[in-house]
Amino acid sequence: MLVDCGIMQQRVSEDAVLGGRLRLRQFKDGHRVGHDAMLLAAACPGKAGERAADLGAGVGAAGLALARRVTGINVSLVEIDAQIARLAGENIALNRLADRVSVANLDVTAPASAYAAAGMESGSLQRVLMNPPFNDPLRSRASPDDRRELAYLGSPETLAAWVGVAGRLLRSSGTLTLIWRADGLDDALRAVSPLFGGITVLPVHPQPGKAAIRVLIRATKGSRAALALLPAFFLNDASGHASAEAEAVLRAGAILPLAAV
Repeated sequence: MLVDCGIMQQRVSEDAVLGGRLRLRQFKDGHRVGHDAMLLAAACPGKAGERAADLGAGVGAAGLALARRVTGINVSLVEIDAQIARLAGENIALNRLADRVSVANLDVTAPASAYAAAGMESGSLQRVLMNPPFNDPLRSRASPDDRRELAYLGSPETLAAWVGVAGRLLRSSGTLTLIWRADGLDDALRAVSPLFGGITVLPVHPQPGKAAIRVLIRATKGSRAALALLPAFFLNDASGHASAEAEAVLRAGAILPLAAV
């Protein structure tokens, strides 16, 4: 399928995720939805009647997966790229979630007034989830695809700015859930700690015996609870096949311990 994006037409695929529970239209070139978005959604708590925002939502994978899992939760998708935000809007309609999910074409670091105009007033949300761009531009080779570079290249300063926005949007005792590089855990903790406590970390490993590649973090605004490190999550078993726990989350829609409410 071709989508007219102004100057040029771009090829778009329609793909099933979560074992077919969700269908997503996305550009064939550039950033593609992967495990990270589904893990993030599975780590985010939520209850009916709550409001959530997915910052840097892309085509809406994580926010839509959260809305699919939690009946009655309302989710705002925040995406800077107008063409990708358009696809997110199409995905909302495709999955028949327009009554509970909306998209705002905003830079995550936009001022509070821009968020308020999009219906996200400061202190109005119970949940924020985000998959910030986390490859350090000083250590990563630039991508020829501008959208791919925007999705992947970030810095500790970028993360701190995004966490600050989450802190502004959340009510007291609201939760932030994010996914980050495992080797950047120290940067993530520094960014989160000033505004959040009760920080709980779930390391994600490719398989037993190999170092973690991602960390999932849940933190509570205003909490003074101590840091907690959960047992590791393995994407694959020792033989290299998808683990039973990964299949349960990525295909069957199971939640991770971080999402327990």
